[in-house]
Amino acid sequence: MEREVILERKDADDWIYRGEGAANIVLAYTGSNPAFVGKVLRMQKVPRNRSQCLSDTPVLSIHECLLWKDIGSIVSSPQKENAKQLYVQHVMSPLLGSDHVDPGLHIHVSKDFLESVDKNVHSWRPAWRVGTAKINISCYSALLISDHSIFPDSLEEKPCISVEIKPKCGFIPNSRFITEGNSVKRSISRFRMHQFLKLHQNEVSQVSEYDPLDLFSGCKDRIHKAIKALFAHPQNNLRVFLNGSLVFGSLAGSTGSTIFVNGEAFENALKHAIWAEDGLRTMSFVHLVAETVFKSRVLDLLLKVQHRDNLDIEGAIHAYYDVVSQPCIVCRDLGEDQTSGKYAILHSIPLDESFNIVRDYLIAATAKDCSLIISFRPRENGKQGSPYCDVHLESTNQNFDYKAYFIDLDMKPLKKMEYYYELDQKILSCYTQMPRTEHKPENAASIETHRPIYRELIQLLKRYLSD
Repeated sequence: MEREVILERKDADDWIYRGEGAANIVLAYTGSNPAFVGKVLRMQKVPRNRSQCLSDTPVLSIHECLLWKDIGSIVSSPQKENAKQLYVQHVMSPLLGSDHVDPGLHIHVSKDFLESVDKNVHSWRPAWRVGTAKINISCYSALLISDHSIFPDSLEEKPCISVEIKPKCGFIPNSRFITEGNSVKRSISRFRMHQFLKLHQNEVSQVSEYDPLDLFSGCKDRIHKAIKALFAHPQNNLRVFLNGSLVFGSLAGSTGSTIFVNGEAFENALKHAIWAEDGLRTMSFVHLVAETVFKSRVLDLLLKVQHRDNLDIEGAIHAYYDVVSQPCIVCRDLGEDQTSGKYAILHSIPLDESFNIVRDYLIAATAKDCSLIISFRPRENGKQGSPYCDVHLESTNQNFDYKAYFIDLDMKPLKKMEYYYELDQKILSCYTQMPRTEHKPENAASIETHRPIYRELIQLLKRYLSD
């Protein structure tokens, strides 16, 4: 398709804003071209103080080329976006299963198309996103992938309700390289501790009760507890779509951006897919999501990839400095002797092993930061022959087709290892220094003080989702 199709200015109006992250804007297709129906387009952003795509800048650093040398197509990629797509195809897809990963396809886009789209989506983007970045109009390709929030073979026939979850890290590290002062890591999940740093930095108004350890537990009750907590405090960890349109959650994928729905409106949106009485649909949908996570075991695949980080960042950072051939700053700051101290073993292993440690850590980092989209559509009772798995919702006596895909499987830059270590230390410092009374999350009722827009939703959740 890359040689046969190019999007021009005339095509721009068929693509609407779906959302964005730090590096990309996602557009959904609304036109009638069969090549794009049921697709989304992921387009690269560029900081506003940088107007050109730096074509003379290497796609990968010298050390990254060595890190991914076994996958030659990544190393030889002409553009960074191509390298990212090949990373998904050749690294993450084999690990997570091709049934749950769509690497997508790069297509050509003209400068006129990019300029028109940038103008069209301007009013839909959050002001703080607009102020920091824009669509990169100098890179004439974009990633075309399936819109996993819908079922492509029945766009008009049946309602499709989809939930997007960012699970985060689902295990407790037990690395021997965790310092004694950071031993709290062995009992409290990273997500829970990070919440207090975000609260301290005013990124969230209160601590979420969600714990990834519940979601990854394999226990139905704990999974249900996790989904309830996500609905109570979605932050940037949960969104819901109806027929591809956002009906619950953050449009821009930010913990601080607006929630564009209230409880009553969400209940009303669910009536197209959940055949329950008013006031009971949210509860039923939570049960449906929890049952599907439990039945599908799809998170088992993700957890296995996350476990490739078996040394924790406190161990992997030492291998990183050997990989980039620099003196270990961590050993220096800890007052450790690299030849006789606690971490000497990490600095004495063969360089190939150091590369393996860092590569596995970065792959695990992708798995800790990705999202899972599960899409549902009602299945006629007794109907056979569907290519999709099915799940039964007991409260409404409905059967649903469902499909599950992992998205946002981006390759992490090697230089981000230092950021991961610094963030880890900030999280631990904030968590351990806060008074113990502050470690107790606020109850749901306090949202009415801090986030009035949540009021109707929380009233529904307190009424119908309580244990």
